[in-house]
Amino acid sequence: MAKNIDDKLVLAISSRALFDLSESHKVYESSGVEAYRQYQIDHEDEILAPGDAFPLVEKLLNLNSRLGRARVEVILVSRNSADTGLRVFNSIGHYGLAISRAAFVGGRSPYPYLKAFGCDLFLSTHAEDVRAALDAGFAAATILSGGASRVASDELRIAFDGDAVLFSDESERVYQSGGLEAFQAKERESAREPLRGGPFKGFLAALNLLQREFSDEECPIRTALVTARSAPAHERVIRTLREWDIRLDESLFLGGLAKSAFLEAFAADVFFDDQAGHCELAREVVATGHVPHGISNEPAV
Repeated sequence: MAKNIDDKLVLAISSRALFDLSESHKVYESSGVEAYRQYQIDHEDEILAPGDAFPLVEKLLNLNSRLGRARVEVILVSRNSADTGLRVFNSIGHYGLAISRAAFVGGRSPYPYLKAFGCDLFLSTHAEDVRAALDAGFAAATILSGGASRVASDELRIAFDGDAVLFSDESERVYQSGGLEAFQAKERESAREPLRGGPFKGFLAALNLLQREFSDEECPIRTALVTARSAPAHERVIRTLREWDIRLDESLFLGGLAKSAFLEAFAADVFFDDQAGHCELAREVVATGHVPHGISNEPAV
């Protein structure tokens, strides 16, 4: 019988983002596919340690229990074969994660299956797969290793950069070509003109719909905008979100200050940013997803 998951928030995640596969990946890099395959078979009963995106997945799935119905779906999409992926599913069962759907694509990129699964977000450690997903119109990020884990909490906290993540990179292009003065002048002139949506607009909208299913007092999801913008460039952002009918719980306009201390204070479970330099600093205090989108990620001419 066909089943519909259109009414769910759908996260697609790679096995290396969900679990710590660093040892087996070293085998793959040093000895090749067949050695990797045999290593995974030999160790398939050994439970994998959680990876950098594991807490995010666990908290998203816990929302189903709090709502009393399945509103979140997590799907494993992996470059493994089903044979080598058995260890991953054994680990999923060990941790009691409600993940039942998967695509094992045997060394190829899994991004073509994101549309078929109706994915709202794709997380992977494979940068090329993430770029392909973004090019296909999906919210996607490369999960960076090393992010500090939050103190255990039932509350899910997600932070987003603005330009080239929630919004298009149109304003960032003005900044990079004309500098801060040109950027601020353009944003002042365009304050009542909504920004175009960026790759994560749809995911934030889906999160916002989930938030609205809880009372304000009991909502276990909290979102934040953490942006280098400041006055007068704040007004266009506020009016854009109002036009989209999307709510953010917190908005931090930092005027170029380093984001790390603020992300640590917000206690984010994950932070999404398009600029590699920002991500390198953020990963020291929170799990971080690099969004390789927009002008800051275009090859230098």
